[in-house]
Amino acid sequence: MPSDEHADVVIVGGGAVGASTAYHLTELGIRDVVVIERDQLGSGSTGKAVGGVRLQFGDEVNIRTCRRAIAELERFPEMMAACGVDVDIELRRHGYLILLDSADDLAHFRAALAVQHALGVPSRELTPAEAGAMVPQLHLDGLVAATYCPADGRLVPEALVRGYAGAAAARGVRVRQGCAVNGIRASAGAITAVETTAGTIATDTVVCAAGTWSNEVSAHVGLELPVRGEVHWVCFCDDDGGLADTLPLVSDFGSGFYVTREEHGLLFGGRSGSIEDLAEPAIRRLPLMAELAVRSSWWGYYDMSPDHNAIVGAAPAVPRFFYATGFSGHGVMQSPAIGEHLAELVAGRAPTLDLQGFALDRFAGGVPAAERFVL
Repeated sequence: MPSDEHADVVIVGGGAVGASTAYHLTELGIRDVVVIERDQLGSGSTGKAVGGVRLQFGDEVNIRTCRRAIAELERFPEMMAACGVDVDIELRRHGYLILLDSADDLAHFRAALAVQHALGVPSRELTPAEAGAMVPQLHLDGLVAATYCPADGRLVPEALVRGYAGAAAARGVRVRQGCAVNGIRASAGAITAVETTAGTIATDTVVCAAGTWSNEVSAHVGLELPVRGEVHWVCFCDDDGGLADTLPLVSDFGSGFYVTREEHGLLFGGRSGSIEDLAEPAIRRLPLMAELAVRSSWWGYYDMSPDHNAIVGAAPAVPRFFYATGFSGHGVMQSPAIGEHLAELVAGRAPTLDLQGFALDRFAGGVPAAERFVL
């Protein structure tokens, strides 16, 4: 990288949000863009994610964001093909089945269903027997109800990044992998350059899409983003245990255990702090898990915000420093809409979505009510 390189926009972070932002900038005619990724594209939280996509949230802004994102995901192959990129994100719409074992959770989910229905989401409440009919292998003891939405599903996160980044690169965006940000220069309160391990890039615009590490980046301009990393484990079994190809993503909300079909087996995980802690809730809710061997496992970070909702916007004191972080496990599924929104902010266009609910200043008076639908 030449030390005198220039870019109209520098994006820090090569995961789903950063790659989506790069692509959507090119859609608006902004192509003098550099994406900085300190490791490999999608190697952070995106590459460790299961790739769930859903409309079952309790907050209107999350539902609208995911609905906008899903609309783009449905036409993703055609969009990428228009840029000469052949990619299959393997979007499968078999729904999310969320199991509830407490009256308190059920009350919150019923309130959320009302919000979802007002926005046209085809979610519904199920009895335990109806949930069991959908997945006969489930152990139903202790369940009080379930919710299900057939519009939910999952995709391959790495393919999503490949598509967005490949399409952006085909339009002239430069992608720098193995390149870390050391600092952000400013003069008279305005950004002038980004310093990296491979040289300096002159620019007046930075987009921070660094996930769990966003506060390290924003600190260079004196901005604190309240994000922390929370470890989540994922395990792979190369045996499907007889579960159907059309198995919905099953989430046992109380314990955090979830399971979904993979092409040649199962993926499962949860909120537990270790693989060992996953065993008890997994076997209790789905006894067949006791007979399956874990062939591989990995962990990644959820970039958690104080209220479990994204933090998206522009720094008030530093012109043209934009950020999107704190997705709390929802970054991949929301990335198409968030990338579009960031591109619109950079271009000075009226946003397609009203994301004021994700503004950083919502924490000024304390932490708002948290989004409960963190799976």
